[in-house]
Amino acid sequence: MTERFDDQPVWRGAGPAAGQVGIDLGLRSHMVRVYMYMALGLALTGLVAFFAASSPALMTAIFTTPLKWLVMLAPLGMVIYLSARIGAMSFSTAQMVFWIYAGMMGLSLSAIFLVFTGESIARLFFITSSVFGAMSLYGYTTRKDLTAMGSFLMMGVVGIVIASVVNLFLHSSAMQMMISVIGVLVFTGLTAYDTQQIKESYLESDTGDISGKKAIIGALQLYLDFINLFISLLQLFGDRR
Repeated sequence: MTERFDDQPVWRGAGPAAGQVGIDLGLRSHMVRVYMYMALGLALTGLVAFFAASSPALMTAIFTTPLKWLVMLAPLGMVIYLSARIGAMSFSTAQMVFWIYAGMMGLSLSAIFLVFTGESIARLFFITSSVFGAMSLYGYTTRKDLTAMGSFLMMGVVGIVIASVVNLFLHSSAMQMMISVIGVLVFTGLTAYDTQQIKESYLESDTGDISGKKAIIGALQLYLDFINLFISLLQLFGDRR
């Protein structure tokens, strides 16, 4: 039976103080778990990308053969699969798919070490982390409903995807710059929106398995926001070799 992940939490504003503290502590624990999975996923991606880029033979085997299409498209397929099927998976399976996805993303992103200098990659990773942290904190603490903003931003994501596909044929540097600028704005906003949605998806009554899978899918959403924001900033401000 497939569990639902779109239920909204029931906040007990009029309940005993001890009960409210219990809910707050449970939510805090859930969010820490989400950020932990996200951070470990990013670490795995970074390590795989770095060590792959350090092997000229591996880079040649990947990016000068049709294998590059598998490396580039496999992460997208895994995101779609995990998002669509996580309700029917066991927690351990969802966790395994997430780690495999993060590793595949590392192979896909390994080419950035050949295009951009290591110093600029490190600098923009730090900037991305700062922007992401600030916007995620905003999404967690704000009382403003970001649903309308989220719907608008998702339209922006669709526009970015369409423009990116078109630019594969046009090879326009001006269009690439425009895509990157829009990407920074869209994924900065989505970081706040997704954080709020993850927070609101928390239910104190969730079983361990459901809670774990919610943490995985939340980590995936924030991971995607971070990676896309980082790539957009790198395209704009990265120093090329």
